[in-house]
Amino acid sequence: MVPTSARSARLLGARQARLYLPGLGLIGLALGAANQARAATQITGAGSTFDYPFFSKAFYFYSQKHEDVSVNYQSIGSGGGIQQFTAKTVDFGASDVPMNADELARAHFAVLQVPVTLGGEGIAYTLPGIGKGLHMTRALIADIYLGRITKWSDPAIARLNPGVRLPNLAITVVHRSDGSGTTYIFTDFLSHVSPEWKSKVGAGKSVEWPAPSSIGGKGNEGVAGLVRQTPGAIGYVELAYLLENSMPYALVENGSGKYLYPDISSVAAAAATKPNVSSTDFSIVDAEGPECYPISGYSWLLLYRNPPSPARGALVKAVMSWLVTKGQPIAKTIDYVPLPENVQQQALTIIGEMQVA
Repeated sequence: MVPTSARSARLLGARQARLYLPGLGLIGLALGAANQARAATQITGAGSTFDYPFFSKAFYFYSQKHEDVSVNYQSIGSGGGIQQFTAKTVDFGASDVPMNADELARAHFAVLQVPVTLGGEGIAYTLPGIGKGLHMTRALIADIYLGRITKWSDPAIARLNPGVRLPNLAITVVHRSDGSGTTYIFTDFLSHVSPEWKSKVGAGKSVEWPAPSSIGGKGNEGVAGLVRQTPGAIGYVELAYLLENSMPYALVENGSGKYLYPDISSVAAAAATKPNVSSTDFSIVDAEGPECYPISGYSWLLLYRNPPSPARGALVKAVMSWLVTKGQPIAKTIDYVPLPENVQQQALTIIGEMQVA
């Protein structure tokens, strides 16, 4: 494991490492005070906390090559990002699940939805004396979140982890308290692997959590913080946050019966099963294939086809065109997955539909 300070430097560059702090709600996205002072133009965005580490580093590097441009991104969750984007209070939004038909209808304007990055969600936990690598089946995770399994010493967990001294400790189920695309990906996974979850709860950015022990945290950083602070807690957290916070997380069984960690190769394998991803056909959870991590997903940019300000729209178009192509190699440096080349071209084509002339 890379030390936290070293990973922070990797995330944002040595000059901006101190900006990457769990729980920070509003960030200047990797732009120091000096850059802010000399920046002639600032564009603003809001939404996904899943995207925050990738955006942080990518926009920092963009600003180094374009000192007259800054990007200010509010890491407030996908639901909040959709709200601000719909209200036209930001220049772009970001969500880990595309806007649905009802949300698009409420917008009353043409929306472009663009795949921007890929990532995996780990199942994190805090157990005294137990580190990374507990084995968990798809059914076990569903049963924990349904409230059927309430103790870490339950035989269903013990059978999967022989030799591990599991404590007789209550399980605290941690989830997102805000509208979240990260939650959508996780509940989509649960809906795929558990007919009971699908019928009783379903997939969504916000759901009614059935486990009696459920507690909520705001953002990926909020869930990570609650899991770290609560002995016996379990939660779904985007991989970059797990690694930055040195949190233990599980080996998760996929549909082929293989136990995998979320990492670049296992998430990329899941993405490869859907080469023609679109805003209406985007789910890659529980993808078929022995190397596919089952809780994987795309995240999406939300752009105005006809920006309120053509000049600002032209800047957004330039920044995002770079982000989905030349900016993609940055993803690997912070444990995200670059868009496949064909998806990069799809993304570039969609961005090209912005009317900024």
